[in-house]
Amino acid sequence: MTTDVDRTARAEQVDATRRQILDTAERLFAEQGLYAVSNRQISTAAGQGNNAAVGYHFGTKADLVRAIVRRHALRVEDVRAGLVEAAGDSTDLRTWVGCLVLPVTSHLASLGDPTWFARFGAQVATDPAFRDILTEEALSTAGVRRALDGLHGCLSDLPDEVRLERCDMVSALMVHVCAERERALADGGVTSRASWEETATGLVDAITGLLTAPVVGRA
Repeated sequence: MTTDVDRTARAEQVDATRRQILDTAERLFAEQGLYAVSNRQISTAAGQGNNAAVGYHFGTKADLVRAIVRRHALRVEDVRAGLVEAAGDSTDLRTWVGCLVLPVTSHLASLGDPTWFARFGAQVATDPAFRDILTEEALSTAGVRRALDGLHGCLSDLPDEVRLERCDMVSALMVHVCAERERALADGGVTSRASWEETATGLVDAITGLLTAPVVGRA
């Protein structure tokens, strides 16, 4: 007869297994790329006797990637929600840029050392088979949508195609600056900024400058 204690113990074991798989997959994807790492390799590295453990717990590789993105996105959005609420109806561009940047760098700082999420994000962002997952997950959150609305409201003088182009640049800049800093920290190398907080300041400066740069060569 199965008791409540048995069910609780089983549920805790399943949760622990899923966390181990997610942690391992994030690290391997960050270090080797998504294409190079198989579900079987992840299962083995995660200490799972069953080579099909990844598929059993998460399904396809795309499902696994989405699960990794989502578990971080939930924590990032907790921070962003407070910043967006504080921003209110601000018309200050830098405020809205901060709403996009600060939650990410704050989350990375909270993870300790070493971390793999920024490099994982860079691998996903540059993989044609999976990069849409990042966009879909980001745009599914109220905080990101509100921050982007505030951002676009400050850029109403820009032609639509220029604004969209620059927003793509912003996304790439955020992803790769964070990934390069994380890589340098993991390798024991020199970083251009002493902390994630200072990295955020540099990113906000650069992104604000990018978005407000003059438009040249447009009719």
